[in-house]
Parts: sequence; C-alpha cells; structure tokens
Amino acid sequence: MKTRFATLAIAPLLLAAAIFAAGDSRAQTVLNRGNGAEPETLDPQLLTGVPEANISYELYEGLATLDAHGNPTGGVAKSWEVSDDGKVYTFHLRDDAKWSNGDPITADDVVYSLRRIVDPKVNAEYAYIYSPILNADDINSGKEKDLTKLGVVALDPHTVKITLKASTPYFLGLLAHTSGMIVDHTAIEKYGDQWTRPGHSVSSGAYMITEWTPQSRIVLVKNPYFHDAANVKIDKIVYYPTEDVDEEFKRFRAGELDVTYDMPKDKIPLARKEFGKEFHDFAYFGTYFYAINMNKAPLGQSLDLRSALSMAIDRETLVKKITLGGELPAYSWMPPGEPGYTPPKLGFASMTMHQRLAKAKQILKAAGYGPDNPLQVEILYNTSENHKKIAIAIASMWKAIGVQAKLTNQEWKVYLDTRKHDYQVARAGWIGDYMDPSDFMEQYMSDAGDSNFIHYNNKQYDDLLRQAQTETDAGKRMKLFEQAETIFLTDQPLIPIYHYTHPQMVSKKIEGWYDNLLGYNLTRYMSIKS
Repeated sequence: MKTRFATLAIAPLLLAAAIFAAGDSRAQTVLNRGNGAEPETLDPQLLTGVPEANISYELYEGLATLDAHGNPTGGVAKSWEVSDDGKVYTFHLRDDAKWSNGDPITADDVVYSLRRIVDPKVNAEYAYIYSPILNADDINSGKEKDLTKLGVVALDPHTVKITLKASTPYFLGLLAHTSGMIVDHTAIEKYGDQWTRPGHSVSSGAYMITEWTPQSRIVLVKNPYFHDAANVKIDKIVYYPTEDVDEEFKRFRAGELDVTYDMPKDKIPLARKEFGKEFHDFAYFGTYFYAINMNKAPLGQSLDLRSALSMAIDRETLVKKITLGGELPAYSWMPPGEPGYTPPKLGFASMTMHQRLAKAKQILKAAGYGPDNPLQVEILYNTSENHKKIAIAIASMWKAIGVQAKLTNQEWKVYLDTRKHDYQVARAGWIGDYMDPSDFMEQYMSDAGDSNFIHYNNKQYDDLLRQAQTETDAGKRMKLFEQAETIFLTDQPLIPIYHYTHPQMVSKKIEGWYDNLLGYNLTRYMSIKS
C-alpha cells in the first residue's frame, strides 16, 4: 500500500500547478509541519482527530471557515442574513468559489455535503452536532428516510437557506467545523472510500493534495482556483506524522521542521531557555481525561470505584512534575474560557490529597478489594511518549491505594477502533471545535452514537441538554449546561485530569501565526520570511 500512494503521477493536479507556476516565477515557499499521528482519514465528514483536522482545514472550506485567530468567518459564503427569530440563515456563495479542478462550487454542493454528514449510511461521529438543523436528528436516527427533508435547500446556484429548530447562537461555529466542509460528490461517487487520495481528491480550500506516503509525509500544494489564492503566500505544505515527540523536537532543532505538533515534556525547560519566542505555550480549549467504559464491569457498574480512582490521581503533581506545560489540574469537564459559564467541580475537589487517598482506600476495602484481591485496571493509550509518562505516573498513584494497573499502548488507528468498544479505561482528550458548552456535553448524550464511546446514559442529563438546545435566553442556557455538567461529574463516567495548554515549536521565519484557544492555524494566512 505504501508504494501505491507514494509517487503517483497526478494529471489534474499537475495541470493546476502548471497554471499557477506559469503566472509566478518567484522561488517556491515550503512549510514543513510535524503532525502527530498518521491520519486515520482525510474525509472531513468522517475524521475525528486533530492531526486529520489540521490537514482538512487546508484542503476544504465550508460555508464558514476559521480566520487567522481561530474565529469563525466566511468561507465559501461571502455573506449571509439571519431572520429575526434566529431560525433561518440565508447564505450567499462567492461568485469565484471554485473546486481545485476549476469547476464552480454551487449551492447544490453545499446541500449535498450537509445531507451527507447526517446521512445514517455515512455513520459520521459528528452528525450529532448538526442537531439544530430542522429534521437532522430524525434523519440521522433513521426515523426520517428522506434526506431532502433536511432543513437545507438551494434557492439558486449561489444561495443556500438553512432552517433551524430554534435559534442557535453558535451555528456559524458549527459550519466552520471540519464536518461542515464542502466536498465533491462526483469524486466520492466515483472513488468511494479512496476519494481523498492524490489524483482522486478535488479540493474546496486553499490547498490540494499531491502525495500521501503513509507513515512518511503528506504533501499539499497551493490551489490556483481558490477564491483567495492571490493572498496565499506559501506554495507547499509538507505534513510529517511524528508520534515520537523527542524525534520531532530534534528535527525542529536541525531545521527540518518549521512547526511541531507537540513537545516532549522533559524538554520544555530547555526549549524555553534555548529558543525563546519560538517556543509557544498557550491556553487550549480542551481537557485531557481518562475515559471509563460504562458497559464494562466492575468500573462501569460502580460509581464508588470510579470515584476512588479519580480521587487517587494527584493532578497537581502531574502538571508540575510530568506534563510541565503550565496545564491546569482538572476538577471539571469543561475547561475555563467559555464566556458566561462557571464550570462545576468534582465533589472531592476541596479535599486534601491525604484525605482523598484515605477515602479511596476505604472505598476499595468496602468493595472487597485488598492486598489479596487487588482491583485490576487496564489503561489503554495511543502511542506517545507523553501519554506513556502520564500513564506510568497514574498507575503508580493507583498502586498506592492497592490498584494494579496494566498499560496497553496501540497505534492511533488501532487505538481509535479499540476505544469504540473494547477497553476498560482509555486515555483521551477533547479539544473544543467551537466555543460553546454543547461541544463538550452533547457528545455524551445517550443517542449521540459513536461519539459517546464511554457509553454514558442518563435521561436527566439528556433532557437538560435538549432544553439548552432551544433556550434563547443566554443566561438561562448556560445554567442548563451547568446543571447538566453537575450531573455528569456526579456520575463520573470519565476522569478529568488536566485542562490543556498547547506547547509547540514555531520557527521565527513564520509570519502570521497567532496562538488561539481552538489551536488551529491555517497556512493560507501565513508567510515565510526569506
């Protein structure tokens, strides 16, 4: 399979590149980016990970996209109007919106893409976030078989009307998410699950893919038909999958990478001292946590055991001695930073570490566990030295209360598949896709499908979130989310460990890079100093 995708001759893409080159004789500028794991997929409606999203934001646009600071802005849509009741959005497409093969992007393409995300046959994990659109839930659940009933219609080739169930203040942020990106139905119908490969893919964004060598690199080149191509300064991006963070840092120091995906935690003090402003460490709208499979005994059936494991984790020591990136110990699910929202905390948050350990031991003893019958726990994590160090530290903390932990690491794609069904405790992280509590909470509603991989089910939690979906008063809406999170933290179906920061290296040659809470930095806004 490696050979198949390594050096394909891409006729349509080479033609487009030739058109671009003919009008531009300057030296080609190249950005080399480390990108974590090998992408599971580059299908924007199916991907779920940050490494995949980083690339998809270069290749595709939705009606909306992200600006240089990570805020939602117009994408394929140049403008839009919202009805007085907030339920109807009318989008006007750019006259010069084109696919990377030169064909126009039309309102029908938008309708196709948004129907695809909620089509149950596609089985997209992110389908649930489009619940605000009229009939989206019924279609995704299979209750409504007719995709044309989705509240998305083409009024003419350049106008799309979207009707919502209720006013949704964060709707533009949803449309800027990867799953809302506009995709080419012709390529999908012709090539099936291979449509994102070089030679098959047709882009709606600033770049197009010319090479995908698994476990080696993914190459993107500038799309000459992109509506803002005149302002795209970097001609080529090379993404390198780099799960070995130590090796990635070495490559940055050697000048082989301009941007790293992550940082080895024990090298952060060195990076601060040696590289100064090239070391970036900014607040990140996300939470690192340990997920618990609620369908698997004994943890899934015992709130007390889940509570004991959570209490035994010394979060302050973890962030001070292991992670080293300025992370915040997490006693809530929602990270700080959401305007108008006050996250509730775990019930034991005010206890001292000594009190927590004593209570955890008491719980285990009452449940029948002890030296002759220790609680056995398996921790699943994806291959990464950073995740390994955290897992070793937590296993040691659990050992102090009489718990034996087995560590199991798997490569990214295998890990994602295992995490859907066959695990006990799994390392996980959630980075917000848009600034709203719904992004963190709705994925664990009982009917959220594969996104609810912890298999959480609480009707009261579901009901509060459904109320929040239609509540128009901003203050009341946030209170509903706070009540829902209180229930979630009381049930403890996951263990929040810390709220992220994002340590990474960014070369001083790069201009137009702005750290932001969502952590996405689109290359189309950057340039490289000569």
